[in-house]
Amino acid sequence: MNSIFIDLTVAESVNSAVMSFVSRHGDFFHDITSVLLTSFLVPLEKFLLKLPPWAVLLAIGLLAWHALRRIGPVVMLVMGLYLIGCFGLWDKLMQTVALMFVSTTLTVLLGMPLGIWMSASPRLRRVLEPVLDVMQTLPTFVYLIPVLMLFGLGKVPAVFATVIYALPPLVRLTELGIRQVDKEVVEAARAFGVTPWQLLINVHLPLARPSIMAGLNQAVMMALAMVVIASMIGSRGLGEDVLAGINNMDMGRGLQGGIAIVILAVVIDRISQAYGRGRRERQALSAKSSRSAA
Repeated sequence: MNSIFIDLTVAESVNSAVMSFVSRHGDFFHDITSVLLTSFLVPLEKFLLKLPPWAVLLAIGLLAWHALRRIGPVVMLVMGLYLIGCFGLWDKLMQTVALMFVSTTLTVLLGMPLGIWMSASPRLRRVLEPVLDVMQTLPTFVYLIPVLMLFGLGKVPAVFATVIYALPPLVRLTELGIRQVDKEVVEAARAFGVTPWQLLINVHLPLARPSIMAGLNQAVMMALAMVVIASMIGSRGLGEDVLAGINNMDMGRGLQGGIAIVILAVVIDRISQAYGRGRRERQALSAKSSRSAA
């Protein structure tokens, strides 16, 4: 029976284009892999692993206190991280934190300037919005294929896959926050003769801070969601135990790894959300909490 469908298969063309790109630029991406590993990922991971756990818990506690200004939530967050150590997953927690730190740093370095540029250029916004839609909706395993071909197995492809996955919300919310800054405030600042750079630093970014911090929060959460998938391509960390639990039908090991990931997500979420509120709002919440306790 004749088919009514026209043959529009693109698999061979895409494979040919990707293989040609890899053969031409493979050495360049290999150099990027070496730089990321030797200059950032491995030194950071070794540094975190050498730190005594009590020092890390103390640092997180101080950071949480500075963000939240409430003793109850701070104690809960620190005890959650302590529980991860009690599971015997402290080293893997540090490996995950190192991977997330590098991935989030790259995401911020790419996402914030891109969001700022989009807010100033409607033409760029029209071009990039479909690209960001594809990045958000494309299944992760699809873009893992070219990433693996370019960078091989290990931590570096996990970093780039995480950046691709986590970048869109930061770009969108940065652009949205700056675009929604009150036009009258912007006009008043221009009336005082500020330069475009001063307008960005002193007006746009401070007023768009809640939206930008929400984008950063979402980017970090999406980066953490990549932990298990990253473990499938050779990255170490908490996702490794979840993957091992799936492969070996080991419910206990997988559950411990999953709980550890949830705890880390809660810690990061609470601290980043608190910093998104701003200093005055945090102080007001702290004062309200103190009055309630009294």
